[in-house]
Amino acid sequence: MIEKRPFAALGGADHGWLKARHHFSFANYYDPARMSWGALRVWNDDEIAPRSGFPPHPHADMEIITYVREGAITHQDSLGNEGRTEAGDVQVMSAGSGIRHAEYNLEPEATRIFQIWIQPAQRGGEPTWGARPFPKGDRAGRFVTLASGLPGDDEALPIRTEARVAGATLKAGESTDYALAAGRRAYLVPAVGSIEVNGMRLDARDGAAIQDEALIRITAVEDAEVVLVDAT
Repeated sequence: MIEKRPFAALGGADHGWLKARHHFSFANYYDPARMSWGALRVWNDDEIAPRSGFPPHPHADMEIITYVREGAITHQDSLGNEGRTEAGDVQVMSAGSGIRHAEYNLEPEATRIFQIWIQPAQRGGEPTWGARPFPKGDRAGRFVTLASGLPGDDEALPIRTEARVAGATLKAGESTDYALAAGRRAYLVPAVGSIEVNGMRLDARDGAAIQDEALIRITAVEDAEVVLVDAT
């Protein structure tokens, strides 16, 4: 089963400095049919204006993954962590028992991100933050795991949940497969370009909620950049 969620039909908000679209219920956007997809709770498509951003605010008991599509995001938190994550790279914050953080676009142009929240396997624990580059060339034509709490994904940024965030870049006409284990769900979004997912077309920033599909075949209609979450 694949349910297409067109970008134009997503909930959203325009705060001036922030233009956001929500794949799931978030803030003032509420749709009881789109509260979550398994442990995946939030997938926000955010555009942050230059020299602006999210001021310090708290979180607890959530795995928060930021995938930078364009520009860069600068992180600061109550643990003293600071870092700048550029386009194509990923940062992860395990909020654990509680953390305050800020996310700023200090660049002269707009920054565009996917903000993904996944529910942790257990509540509490020490909060952590980390980031690392994932060169697009390394994931050309195949999925590379960006963040994961699953066995064997030792090269990825760690998250405290039985989930995986993966990314791939595909040239037009190129295909790659992703095996989805029984009882698991996937949510997939092309950040750039158009693709077909088991024959269903998705354009840039459309979502696809997937379950009961043992093999997911992604074919690029045009050059594409794809992000996928695999969760229980």
